Amino acid sequence: MKSISSFLITLLLSISLGFSQNHYGKNGMVSSASTYASQAGIEILKDGGNAVDASVATAFTLAVTWPFAGNLGGGGFMVIHTGEGNVTTFDFREKAPLASTKDMFLDEKGNLKSGSNHYSALAIGVPGTVAGLYDAHQKYGKIPWEKLLERAIQLAEYGFPLPKSLANDFLYFAKNLDQFPEMQSFIERDGQVVEFGEYWKQPALAETLKKIQKEGKTAFYEGEVAETMVEYIQSQDGIVTLEDLKQYEAIERAPIHSIFKNYELYGMPLPSSGGVAVTQMMNMWEHLEETPTMGSVQYYHTLAEIMRKAFKDRAQYLGDADFIDIPELEKLLSEDYAGELLKEVDFEQAGKSDSNDLQLISEGQETTHLSVMDQNGMAVSLTTTLEQGYGVKMQSPKLGFLFNNEMGDFNAVPEKTTNSGQIGTPANIIAPGKRMLSSMSPFIVMKNDIPFLVIGSPGGRTIINTVFQTILATTVYDFPMAEAIEAAKIHHQWLPDQITYEKYKMSPEALDALESMGHELQMRTFLGRLMGIKFNAETGYMEGAADSNSPDGGVASY
Repeated sequence: MKSISSFLITLLLSISLGFSQNHYGKNGMVSSASTYASQAGIEILKDGGNAVDASVATAFTLAVTWPFAGNLGGGGFMVIHTGEGNVTTFDFREKAPLASTKDMFLDEKGNLKSGSNHYSALAIGVPGTVAGLYDAHQKYGKIPWEKLLERAIQLAEYGFPLPKSLANDFLYFAKNLDQFPEMQSFIERDGQVVEFGEYWKQPALAETLKKIQKEGKTAFYEGEVAETMVEYIQSQDGIVTLEDLKQYEAIERAPIHSIFKNYELYGMPLPSSGGVAVTQMMNMWEHLEETPTMGSVQYYHTLAEIMRKAFKDRAQYLGDADFIDIPELEKLLSEDYAGELLKEVDFEQAGKSDSNDLQLISEGQETTHLSVMDQNGMAVSLTTTLEQGYGVKMQSPKLGFLFNNEMGDFNAVPEKTTNSGQIGTPANIIAPGKRMLSSMSPFIVMKNDIPFLVIGSPGGRTIINTVFQTILATTVYDFPMAEAIEAAKIHHQWLPDQITYEKYKMSPEALDALESMGHELQMRTFLGRLMGIKFNAETGYMEGAADSNSPDGGVASY
């Protein structure tokens, strides 16, 4: 086993030699929200592992070095190109506990109890990350499971210099412990808040990881870890039980597959809404009579109108297909339907979203994504989440990891739609064992049967649109990976009826023109934190980039 000190030396050398947003590699590449995690994944590739092995190692390292969204206590989705022409997916989305009810967050009058579905232990769904990573490795991995957790365990046990982004968050929690009392033991060591540059050691997490390393997913869903988890959650008035953990299963599913020009797109099926929505939008784009110039007013207007159509369908129809019948699904994915939707678009004026129609729920933006490609054509696009940043802000000091608040992604108030953002349609109402609807959109794009693009992002509902625009930038407009990720992006989600745009990335003239077309505008600092890899079949080189909005993100390759 390589020592932790040699690992840090390797990491620092990588950074000093240009470990930046633009990176090239011939034999393997990892792009993630943590330079430590990306380097851990590359080590696995160098040691003979494949892209699935590297993605698992990267994900477990993110649970140590990027607790903002990296996790053991959350869930996610994985798209895999096996390197043999096959594409599959793993759904390890969290599930509603068996004791859940459709009105569990309501008071006696049927109103939503403020914060209950985001800031209480009732918001904790049954975690899926460990099961998903383990099952994917068991079927498609190459090297022993035990080796994949070595680096994560070392970093948890021996520590790493706390980066500025996490240090700022720790100070925030320290000043607001009255709101987040369960974070105290997470951010403090020996009674002091860990500060920027100090070595942050997580001995409890290291011990949890060692158990998972030795026993696989069984260590998490049964036995001591499971018992401690349930004991803690129930002490906080949560409802997750040992039976919930024992029954949890990740599911291998067929991907959403579509053709766009001379590319093949593979995304996640339900309960991820990203595969359906991105496919719908790509289908509409292909029906355009003229392709607008990238960055033009017409480009942004067309994007917004296409987004409006897809998000309306998302709100109306989509949920966990294991629990509800969605007869419209085939239609939603069809080319003919895309053509029908596009006929409704006015290319001169903004459309109008009907305020009497359904509206979208609030969905946390604190997800993380990693992309991996190896020298044998295997590729992995993996997105995980805790829902909001640091999840529900609760963790058992005996286990050392944070829990999700994914129950907040369900429609909490049945049959009630309000302008504040609630919807009450049956598709995404709470039910025991049901998986909540997600916007996570890991994608693999193929060209001539070879992985061309591995892409994904955090960002809540904005994920769908940032991934959509990045696929367009690389396929239609032939942008290099970094430029495609950094290009100005917009977001429209049907309701509220407005375009959200990124600060400093669009000209005042373009914004004025969009307003004159009838669009309402809202500014945001950034949209998404994309992690992508693009492969050039002619040169044989991989080109990777980590979004500059990701404070600790990085690409590793060799």
